[in-house]
Amino acid sequence: MALKKVRINEAVGMVLGHDMTKIVPGEYRGPAFKKGHIIREEDIPHLLNIGKEHIYLLELGVEQIHENEAAQRLAAAVGGTNTCFAGPSEGKVHIVAEQAGLLKVNRDAVIKINSVNYTVLSTLHGNRLVKAGETLAGVKVVPLIADIQTVETVEQIAGKYQDIIAVKPLQPLKTGIITTGNEVFYGRIQDKFGPVLQEKIETYQATYSGTTFQPDNAEAIMQAILDHAKAGAEVIIVTGGMSVDPDDVTPDAIRATGAQVITYGTPVLPGAMFMLAYLDNIAILGLPACGMFSKITVLDLVFPRILAGERLSKQDFAEMGYGGLCMGCKECSYPCCPFGK
Repeated sequence: MALKKVRINEAVGMVLGHDMTKIVPGEYRGPAFKKGHIIREEDIPHLLNIGKEHIYLLELGVEQIHENEAAQRLAAAVGGTNTCFAGPSEGKVHIVAEQAGLLKVNRDAVIKINSVNYTVLSTLHGNRLVKAGETLAGVKVVPLIADIQTVETVEQIAGKYQDIIAVKPLQPLKTGIITTGNEVFYGRIQDKFGPVLQEKIETYQATYSGTTFQPDNAEAIMQAILDHAKAGAEVIIVTGGMSVDPDDVTPDAIRATGAQVITYGTPVLPGAMFMLAYLDNIAILGLPACGMFSKITVLDLVFPRILAGERLSKQDFAEMGYGGLCMGCKECSYPCCPFGK
């Protein structure tokens, strides 16, 4: 790269080869003049005010690439399904959600890409809900002018993966609730679990398909699960009776349906006694009492992924242990907190 240094008062009519940043503490940070801008006489006082007495005209070598073009190529390499780009601005391109859904980030790919010298790929945590237009990641190269081999190396790494950064839309799966427990079934106490779950189902834009009540009887609970399945439920949430007490029979009832149990117990607090099983393609969720008392639980980590079309494995739950302890903050800021990350 060849740099030609030109005094500001001699630069009128010349074209900038890079963005010039302006910073006003507490008020503004951004480009004062963007790449490609033709210097005008009236620009000179502004350039002097931001500390620029010279500009540099850039002459790229054969194996070199400008930071803006490099960032665009990096974004194209890592951006996946339902994403688009914003920028470049100051050498950076943002990857943006085209629609609402569940953000997926391939952590292994991000680490490998950031291991390439002078490469920056910064993302949000994956497996969180995002809105259309939300920024998911930012990419850039560190130098103003980079070796083209840097970009090509990243492109080769990215080519080994699919959808490094992507958004999966949530499906409005029909979701039924089975509330268990003699105390509710016989009317001794009011059901407070169902309304909480109905609100949660609506929050995640699933389709509520009804609630049934069953006593602490494994055969009755099993039959209720099968009835919900026959009626077209795609997700069945069974509440209560999930502990190891002798009269807590919900896990046995779920097993009795013939469903494949993925896990009984998770390294997530609240939610240690959670169960996930699949009856063919129907997800059965055994939800312990924490789902009634805690605002955010293991259900919030699992349910959106199911609605996004994922079939979870035992390994998925093992990975939830890292960051799986809710801090129980007085003012919950989930998902902008460490829980589930």
